[in-house]
Amino acid sequence: MLATQVFARFAHEVSQRALPPDVLHHTQRAVIDWYASLYPGLAMPAVQVLEATLAEDLDRGDARLALGRAATTRAAALIHGTAAHAAEVDDSFRDAMVHPGAATIAAALATAQTGKATGVDFLRAVVLGYEVSTRIGVVMGRPHYRFWHNTGTVGAFGAAAAAASLLRLHEDAYAQALALAATFTAGLQQAFRSETMAKPLHAGRAAEAGVLAAQLAAGGMRSSLDVLEGDSGLGHAMSDGPDWSQVGATLGEDFHITRLTFKNHIGCGHCFAAIDGALTLQQRHGLSHADIESVHLGVYRPTLDIAPHVDPQNADQARFSLHYMVATALVHGSVRLSAYEPARLRDPATRALMPRIRKALDPEVDAGFPGRRAARVTLTLRDGRVLTHLQLDRKGDPELPLSDAELEGKLIELAGPVIGEHEARALLARIWALTHTPHLPT
Repeated sequence: MLATQVFARFAHEVSQRALPPDVLHHTQRAVIDWYASLYPGLAMPAVQVLEATLAEDLDRGDARLALGRAATTRAAALIHGTAAHAAEVDDSFRDAMVHPGAATIAAALATAQTGKATGVDFLRAVVLGYEVSTRIGVVMGRPHYRFWHNTGTVGAFGAAAAAASLLRLHEDAYAQALALAATFTAGLQQAFRSETMAKPLHAGRAAEAGVLAAQLAAGGMRSSLDVLEGDSGLGHAMSDGPDWSQVGATLGEDFHITRLTFKNHIGCGHCFAAIDGALTLQQRHGLSHADIESVHLGVYRPTLDIAPHVDPQNADQARFSLHYMVATALVHGSVRLSAYEPARLRDPATRALMPRIRKALDPEVDAGFPGRRAARVTLTLRDGRVLTHLQLDRKGDPELPLSDAELEGKLIELAGPVIGEHEARALLARIWALTHTPHLPT
């Protein structure tokens, strides 16, 4: 069977049986994290420009934006997918180098609202989107990630898988939806190496593309089912011709949605191991930032490539600045939304520490990527001591997971200022009730 057919067969099987309780629980966790990412993203400039531009697709349609405005299905997917990635707080699956939730859940929610789906229908669609997209990302591998932004490319498959499930497509049409999504995949890393405003659009477009692909397949549109492994297919065009033969080997046994990373800091996740390592040394030895003479960070290659800004001039650049994020953590103890407010961006203590931070590729750390996101942190103190720590995992990785309570706290922290704490807690209750209610989260 071709890869698209393998996934279609799995989707059919999932539709015929109940998902394991632990899988449903992890899926609810993913939905909670998605909403925690969505609400702060709504205020980001990229989302505001997008919403204004899509005015003709708003105030009509059966879908609803998070703050209540009516929208067409594809417009809702596009706006919500963009917003969920805009604040750099969304989930990730390490081995696939992808943020699967932004596009998958945006597409699932918009399609579910339009189709009046139940809570379990919605959760099942989310599971399928995560399982399909992450496996494609794993096969495409690090060669794909060299130039492409997986959240835009691989994300389209997650959105298509979720939307196709909610549209109840039969096996062949489901496979066609994935094949059509392959023709829409896009998202260049160069788009956010210097200016990052367009980056969240990759997730939004992936969500929209997946919904459109599923809708077209439902209407009878067809494509080449060998679009992933064919001689001119995705694997050869956008990677190094990888082997697709085992893409479905663990489907239904190892659910990737149970092994997500949920962000414990705000900003580029490639910086988080360095942040955690620096904070570990600071806390272990009772240090103040004023005690530090210099910082050396040994990191893996994408940290250098994707978080390169040494002297960020705005919040967007600061979110992709290893220097700024580590210095902020050492000075203020954390990296929250407040780290990107104008006054904090100019904070004298943070700015004084940043020039004393050095970074370099660490071959041992780099060899572990993408399955492990580590960093080697060395602090040289003003009293002459040299402290070193190898941070193997990030808080929020499967090895150091956020608890349910911590995830709930994340949603209240990030959604509360937008919708109020009472409504944020009510939203949490609706998400936890999805397994036994016909109602969607919104």
